[in-house]
This record gives sequence, C-alpha cells and structure tokens, in this order.
Amino acid sequence: MTDSELLEAARTVQDSAHVPYSEYPVGAALETADGEVFVGCNLENANFSNSLHAEEVAIAEAVKNGHRDFSRLAVSSGRRDGVTPCGMCRQTLAEFCDDDLVVICDEGEDEAPSEYTLGELLPNTITEEMLD
Repeated sequence: MTDSELLEAARTVQDSAHVPYSEYPVGAALETADGEVFVGCNLENANFSNSLHAEEVAIAEAVKNGHRDFSRLAVSSGRRDGVTPCGMCRQTLAEFCDDDLVVICDEGEDEAPSEYTLGELLPNTITEEMLD
C-alpha cells in the first residue's frame, strides 16, 4: 500500500467518526509489518475523558486481531491541517511500536503530507523498564 492509499484509508474512516462536540473528525490507518491495515476514528462522549481517539481505536483493533508489529500510521482530520497524534496516543503507540514507526500526517490534497517518526514525536518515552 502506498502512503497515499494509507492516507486515503484514514480520510475515508472519518465518515464514521462520532464528533458532536468538537465537530473535528479524525481518522487513522495503521499498517502492520505484514501489510494489513486497521482503521479507527474518534468517538466523542459527553464525558470527554471517556472519548476515544482515532489512533487508539486503530491500534486496539490491530492488537485485538493479534498484531504487534507495525510499520506506518496515517492520520487525517476533516480540516486536513496536518494533525499529529496527541500525547496520549503517542504513548499508546509507543507501547506497541518502535521509535521508527512512520507517522504520515495529512496536509490536504494540494500539499505533501508531513512525515515523522514516533521517536521524533515522542522523545524520552515512558517505558516498562522505567516502572521497575
């Protein structure tokens, strides 16, 4: 799957987002090391702390289906504003992904997407070893 196709999967799943409060749909498409793609969208709740983010939904679906190795993540918002995963999602991704996970962020149809690694977005990650 190309970067453009992965980004399109993130854009498409936004249609399923439940965002009555922010009106800010986000879609995420997470590619496993073997090429399978899992998508997620944000699901808001009146109690904001119970809301789910698109990246969390995508990784939960992938992990539920037995995947633990990931290569790329594409993220898109309805505004095509280059949204990156929030800090909470970055930490969740770090639980299952290496620092070299490629994160592709949608800048819109007329712009090239921004690209980062998870390590760039989340340096000095909290790890299991720190909890010992």
